[in-house]
Amino acid sequence: MKAVILAGGLGTRISEETSTRPKPMIEIGGKPILWHIMKMYSAHGVNDFIICLGYKGYLIKEYFANYFLHTSDVTFDMQNNKMEVHQNSAEPWKVTLVDTGDESMTGGRLKRVRHFLGDEDFCFTYGDGVGDVNIAESIAFHKAQNTLATLTAVQPPGRFGALNLEQHKVCGFQEKPQGDGGWINGGFFILSPKVIDEIEGDHTIWEREPMEQLAGAGQLSAYLHHGFWQPMDTLRDKNYLEELWKSGKAPWKVWP
Repeated sequence: MKAVILAGGLGTRISEETSTRPKPMIEIGGKPILWHIMKMYSAHGVNDFIICLGYKGYLIKEYFANYFLHTSDVTFDMQNNKMEVHQNSAEPWKVTLVDTGDESMTGGRLKRVRHFLGDEDFCFTYGDGVGDVNIAESIAFHKAQNTLATLTAVQPPGRFGALNLEQHKVCGFQEKPQGDGGWINGGFFILSPKVIDEIEGDHTIWEREPMEQLAGAGQLSAYLHHGFWQPMDTLRDKNYLEELWKSGKAPWKVWP
C-alpha cells in the first residue's frame, strides 16, 4: 500500500522554524518529523511514499538525494574524487517527490498526485503529526467497513492542567486531563482513489467539501485511536516532542 504525505504548507504558526525550511523538515531528535512519520508507516509494512511538495520543496528533495550522507559514515578521497560509504543504513523505502504547487490547498495537492496512485486504496496523512497509531489495524478496519474513506479519530489532551474543586476549595490537581471528550480528525486516513473525484481543484480544502460529502453519503468511517497523538503546530509542540524523544520514551517510536 502507498502512503501520500502532505508536505507543502507554509507552517505559519511555527514561523520561528519555517522561515528557512518546510515544516516537515523541522527536526525532532536530529531527524525531520517527516522521517518520523515515514518510520511509523514503515513499521507497519507501508514503504511506498508519495510526498506532496510546495513551500521550499527543494530542501526535501535534497534531503532524500543525500540520504546516504545523512545516515552513514563516509570517507571522501578528495584527490581521486571518490566517496566510500562505510555502512548502509538506508530504509526500504520508495519515495516519489511531487511538486504540487506553493498555493495549493490540501485537497488540491492530493488531486495532483492522482496519477501516481493506481486503483488500490492508499494511506494519506499530514507531514506534521505523530502518534502510536496502529496503521495496520486501521487498514484492516477500513477494509471491514467497506467505505470509501476512513479517518483516525483521536481525543486530544487538554492544553493546561486542571484543578479539582469542591465548592471554593482546591482538593487536587490533574496534569493535562483529556479535553472535552470530543473526537477530532487525527489526520491518518485510508482512502479509495475514488474520493479524489470529490476534489474540484487546487483551491479545494480536503477537510471541507470532500470530507463533508463523504460523510453525508455514509462513506466516511472513523477508526478510534485511544493512544498517543500529537500534532506539531507550534514551537511549544515541537519542544514537547523533543523532550519526549530525549527521554527515550517517545510513544510514537513503534519501530526497533
